[in-house]
Amino acid sequence: MSFDGIVTRAVCLELDHTFSGGRVSKIYQPHQTDLILVIRSHGANRRLLISAGAQFTRLHITKRSADNPSEPPMFCMLLRKHLEGNVIESIEQDGFERIVHINLRGKNDIGDVAHRRLIIELMGKHSNIILVDQETGKIIDAIKRLSPAVNRHRTVLPGQPYVLPPDQHKLDPLETTEEDLLRRLDFNAGKLDRQLVQTINGFSPLLATEIISRAGLPNQDAVLKAFSEVQTAIQNEAFHPQIIHRQGAKDQFHVLALSHLDGEPEYFDSPSDMLETFFALKSESDIVRQRAANLSHWVHNEKKKNERKLGKLKDTLKEAEGASRYQLYGELVTAHMHMIKKGDRKIEAVNYYDENQETVTIELDPHKSPSENAQLLFKKYNKLKTAQRIVEEQIAATLQEIEYLDALSQQIESAGFHDIEEIREELEEGGYLRARGQKHGKKKKKQKPSLEHYTSSEGVTILVGKNNKQNEYLTTRHAASEDTWLHTKDIPGSHVVIKGNDFSEKTLVEAATLAAYFSKSSMSSRVPVDYTLIKHVHKPNGAKPGYVIYDHQKTVFVTPDERLVLQLKDK
Repeated sequence: MSFDGIVTRAVCLELDHTFSGGRVSKIYQPHQTDLILVIRSHGANRRLLISAGAQFTRLHITKRSADNPSEPPMFCMLLRKHLEGNVIESIEQDGFERIVHINLRGKNDIGDVAHRRLIIELMGKHSNIILVDQETGKIIDAIKRLSPAVNRHRTVLPGQPYVLPPDQHKLDPLETTEEDLLRRLDFNAGKLDRQLVQTINGFSPLLATEIISRAGLPNQDAVLKAFSEVQTAIQNEAFHPQIIHRQGAKDQFHVLALSHLDGEPEYFDSPSDMLETFFALKSESDIVRQRAANLSHWVHNEKKKNERKLGKLKDTLKEAEGASRYQLYGELVTAHMHMIKKGDRKIEAVNYYDENQETVTIELDPHKSPSENAQLLFKKYNKLKTAQRIVEEQIAATLQEIEYLDALSQQIESAGFHDIEEIREELEEGGYLRARGQKHGKKKKKQKPSLEHYTSSEGVTILVGKNNKQNEYLTTRHAASEDTWLHTKDIPGSHVVIKGNDFSEKTLVEAATLAAYFSKSSMSSRVPVDYTLIKHVHKPNGAKPGYVIYDHQKTVFVTPDERLVLQLKDK
C-alpha cells in the first residue's frame, strides 16, 4: 500500500507540530472502524481522523464532517471517559513502522494525573486502535479485540499487557549504510525491489520500485546511488505530498517524488491534505456501497419470495375460478336425485342449462346419499368462491408489496450514506428488519428527514426526496398546498416539489428532469413525468411510506441529464 512507513513519518511530523499541547475536546466514532478526535490547539479546533478499516487505513487531519450514529458505540464511550479533556503531549512513530503513539495526560477517576497512550496500528486488515495505560503498559480496550485463539503471538484484550507486532528485523532507513545494504541484498538473485521491501523498514513496494527505476540498470553502484537519494530526502524531511493521477490505472500517492509513474502529479501543502483528497470520496462511497449492497441483497431476495408467492396465488385463483362448475354439478345431482342410489360412484346427467343439453359425468362419493353428495358439491362451490375472494385480495397485496420493493431498489441505487440509514430505519419500523440494539429505556430521537435542495435556472427552489421517509415528509408535511408536485408516471422514483407558483415552463422541465433522473428510468429517454398541485396528492389510509394517489395531473416528457442535475444542485 502507498501508506507506508515513510508516509507515516511525514504524517506524524505534521500531527505532532499541529496537536502537541492541544486538548481533546470531543470524540466520535462515525463508523465501526473509524474515529474522529476534535482537538483544540493553537487557538482552533481541528479534527483528527483515525481509520482502522481494512481497505482505507489512514491517519490525517480532516475538514470533512461525518454522520454519527445516534447511539455512540461502546469503544467511543470508553474513549470519551478516558481521553476527553486530556492534553496531547506528543505524537510519535514507532521507528519507521506504521505504528503511531498519541501520548496524552489527563486525570483518573480520583483526580490524580494519568498518562495514557492511544496506539494506532496502520496495517491494512490487521489495523487496530488500542488505548493503553502508560504506567502499567496494560490495554484498557481496543477497537478490535484479539483473543489468543485469533492471534497466538499477542492478545489484544482489556487488562492484557500491550505487545508490539512481531519484529521483522529490518534496517532503519535513516541509519543504513552502503555496507549494510550490500550485506543484505543479493544482486544475483534478482527482484531487487522485493528485496528492498524485505530489508528496509518503512519501504513499500511503490517506493522500492521507484529506487530500482531511478537506478536504471540495477547494478550495485546505481542502486546504492538511488537509495542514497531517497535516504537523503527522508533524513532532511524533504517531503512533497502528491497524488499521481493516471489514466487507465489506479492513482497513487506518496510524500516522495515518484518519477517511475506515468501520470499527472497534483501537489499538496501537507500530507493530511493529500490523504484527505485521496481517501475521502473513496472511503465514503465504499461505506455507502457496502451498506447499500446489504440492503439491496435483502430487497432482491424479498422480491423473489413475493414473485414466487404471486405465482402460487395465481395457480390457486385459476382453480378457484372453476367454482361455478361445482354449483352446476350440485344442481344437476339435485335434479337427477331420483336416478341416484347410495353406492353409485358417478352419474351421467343431462345438463339442462346447456343449449345442446349434453350429458356430463359427475363423480360421486359412494359412501354418501344422493342429497349428501349434492350438499358436498354446493359446499365445495362455496369454499372455492370464498377462496377466490381471499386470493384476489392476497394477489393485490402481493403486487403492492412487489411495487414497494421495486421503489426501494431504485432508492438504494441513488442513495447516499444518510439515505441508506433512513431506508434501514423505515424497514425496521415496518417490521421487515430487526431493529439494531439500543440502550434499554432510551428511545431513538426522531429527526426530520433531510431533503435534497436544488435551485432552478430561474432561482426557484426545487426539493427532492431520495427515499420513502423523505418522500412522505416532503409531500405530506413540508410542501404547501399550492406547490407543484412531480413524479415519474407509473415508474418508481423520487417525489419532487417546486416551491411556490412563480415559475415558467423552464423550471417545470428542470424539475421533471430531476424526477426522471432520480427514478428507475434514469438511463432512459423521453421519460413521462406527471405533475399536479400538492392539494391533489393524497396518501390512502394504511398505505406504505411514500405511497400516494393523485389526480388533476398533466404529463411532460423529459430525458434525464446528469450535467443539468449537477448544475442545479445547491452547493
